[in-house]
Amino acid sequence: MARIISYIAKETGGTNFNSHKYKHENMGLSTIQYDDFAEYNLKYLCETRKEDKSINLKLYAEDILSKTEPLFAYFLDGSRRTFKVDDISYNQEVFPIIAGQVCVACCKRQNKNMEAFKLRKHNVIALPKKSFNEHIMGSQTNELKDKINNQTSKNIEFSKILPYKTADKDKLEDKAVAEIQTHMMKEEQNMVKELVDNRLLSQNKYLLKDGSLEYKNQHMKEKELYKFKEAYKYIVGVSKSFNPANFKDKRGNVITENVANLPLYHRTPVSMYEYEKLKFAVWYIRIRDIKYTNDIYSGILKIEKILVTDKEIENGIDSEEVDLISANIINERNPVCYGNDKRWANHLYPVYITEQYAKSQYLSNQMFLNIF
Repeated sequence: MARIISYIAKETGGTNFNSHKYKHENMGLSTIQYDDFAEYNLKYLCETRKEDKSINLKLYAEDILSKTEPLFAYFLDGSRRTFKVDDISYNQEVFPIIAGQVCVACCKRQNKNMEAFKLRKHNVIALPKKSFNEHIMGSQTNELKDKINNQTSKNIEFSKILPYKTADKDKLEDKAVAEIQTHMMKEEQNMVKELVDNRLLSQNKYLLKDGSLEYKNQHMKEKELYKFKEAYKYIVGVSKSFNPANFKDKRGNVITENVANLPLYHRTPVSMYEYEKLKFAVWYIRIRDIKYTNDIYSGILKIEKILVTDKEIENGIDSEEVDLISANIINERNPVCYGNDKRWANHLYPVYITEQYAKSQYLSNQMFLNIF
């Protein structure tokens, strides 16, 4: 059996180099996301109750903990690992080959217990567009994928060949990784669609997604965008890493200090920002006491929710819903995963469990690299 890289080179008319193979690292130790999106154009106080100060939710969180079922019934996490597996040349131009493991996991809370619910697991390979004829690229990538799978063990299968752009020679590895990241995000959306199609989400059963809800949608038509927004009606994004310097208050001042000085169990007022064609409500919650954390943003979460209706966009999201979401997030903070994850202060335990479930599905780094 030919090794996968040599087989790819043969099938695409390239020359491979047997370069050093390695895994891309992403330590994820900082709560500050330095390379976040550019500065947002915010509408400040985008909620029905116009309060300019942080809101204390300690008593409300305690009250609902004893009286109602948790708001969040489903938890979603998308994860990927990427590897440089070789270089390949076409017409004396050299390009990296990047392979990836993608896992999108969904867990469900059932009778106060966390259970694995659904999983999407894909192995993918990112190749330069130079590997294919642009006029029949789709059929060529599918054909190459099938041929590769015929060369590998029956227990290891590749789901996609992802072509990446090569017009600009800068950061080619980053472009290949970006294609794998985009594939992971599409699988997250497919998971959400499956839950929505099966009517599993409702006003009493929300889904909490690890990370941002900022999906690329610039090519969506109006009808598609409407369906997309409706699908995310009962979904909340929670980010452990963020850059508050991107956000400004109504006076044009960055909110960095306001977020850093947020008291325990308080949330900020809601702001609205636009990303591509979608409008988002965004706010911050402190779930850990700063005296137990490593830096000023440890213990603070960034919360996102897509604004679905014209009424929400015009008048702001219902403050009662924001309080309910926030209080439930505060109640999800325990038990902690201290000692198991350096980001423990920014973790919600069901999200942590879902993340661990996703990562447990990976082949070991060495085993995956040895495939090539």
